[in-house]
Amino acid sequence: MTMLIRGAKVIDTLSPFHNKRVNIFIDNGIIRAIDEKLENIADTIIEAEDLCVSAGWCDLFADYREPGFEHKETIATGLDSAAAGGFTHVFILPNTNPTISSKSVVQYLLIQSESHAVQLYPIGAISKDIEGKNLAEMLDMHAHGAIAFSDGWKPIQNPNLMLKALEYAKAFDGTLIQLPCDTNLSAGGLMHEGPESTRLGMPGIPTIAETLQLYRDIELLRYTNSKLHVTGISSAESVAMVRRAKAEGLNITCSVTPYHLVFTDEALRGYNSIYKVMPPLRSEADRKALVEGLKDGTIDCITSHHRPQEWDAKAKEFEYASEGMNVQEITFSIVYNALKDIVPIETIVAALSYNPAKIFGLANGKLENNAVADLTLFSLSQRTQKNKLHSLSQNNPFMDINLVGNVIGIVKNKQLILNQNK
Repeated sequence: MTMLIRGAKVIDTLSPFHNKRVNIFIDNGIIRAIDEKLENIADTIIEAEDLCVSAGWCDLFADYREPGFEHKETIATGLDSAAAGGFTHVFILPNTNPTISSKSVVQYLLIQSESHAVQLYPIGAISKDIEGKNLAEMLDMHAHGAIAFSDGWKPIQNPNLMLKALEYAKAFDGTLIQLPCDTNLSAGGLMHEGPESTRLGMPGIPTIAETLQLYRDIELLRYTNSKLHVTGISSAESVAMVRRAKAEGLNITCSVTPYHLVFTDEALRGYNSIYKVMPPLRSEADRKALVEGLKDGTIDCITSHHRPQEWDAKAKEFEYASEGMNVQEITFSIVYNALKDIVPIETIVAALSYNPAKIFGLANGKLENNAVADLTLFSLSQRTQKNKLHSLSQNNPFMDINLVGNVIGIVKNKQLILNQNK
């Protein structure tokens, strides 16, 4: 099949066509020509208002719940959600049943996803069955397709186990992904500890629950000289700590969620459990520090923390409601709508595409002749308004809200998927 992407503005600082409007001719999944005046005959012509193109985007932390929790999300619906969000690569969490702590589960997931346009990468568990006690079969999982290692929503609390994992992963140049949270300090907390939690009468989660865990992991990283990616940082002090660690030369990277760039703990004033997430939404000062960290490059990646929950998991008293948001499909629109006048579009796109690819060694798309077509198509002027998601779950606070910025589609694995707003 041949495709012609017509009149697309390239947003890719690594490409010689950056900021130029070009036509891109694709034949059997390979970019055969890029030119400002190219007019090839093709089976499919792709045109759109204010069409932009970049290397394919990557979501580093998504929970697809299969096997074991298919009522929340399946591999198929999760990958459809990723495609709708412009992601051509997605890392999925090991918090399944059985957990992704053996090569057989890794292979199962790869087989389940092999026909989809979006490339799926299982994250292997650090500890066996995510119990935080003994190391899982990390090398075996790595050899069979695990992209990185994490205990997902249950961050490693045992410092000795974390030390061993960092040392072990170093043997095969692996990367650990850690959610920064000391679960002893956060136990019983429902939201960020501060004036808002006091006003609402809800037990708080102190910032030190994040920073103490991050401090420990940075020290272990310094000791082992291994590689660590910290996902979902939420506080100003965490940004400062990562900035200092990078300046020291440690091999540390980090990511932020769309909702931590947009919301603060004030969103919980109505006791709406849709805003119950982990790490919690914090203060306006923290949010601004996250935005500045993204702008200056301290924060490397934007990742959705896609955590689908069925209706009755959220529609209950705040204390008992499950955590998480389902925002993978509109991650770009959320971020661009909020930050378009603050953070350059090149920085936002790099945080979605080039940066995660570089950190985890992915061969994502390049805008050059004879490269494999791995592309995300989007518009900066079109608007997005979702009233239904591809995901099985709908725990998303942006439903029916009109946002600037729209994902048009993806080209990946010789397939074209065009997004239809629902």
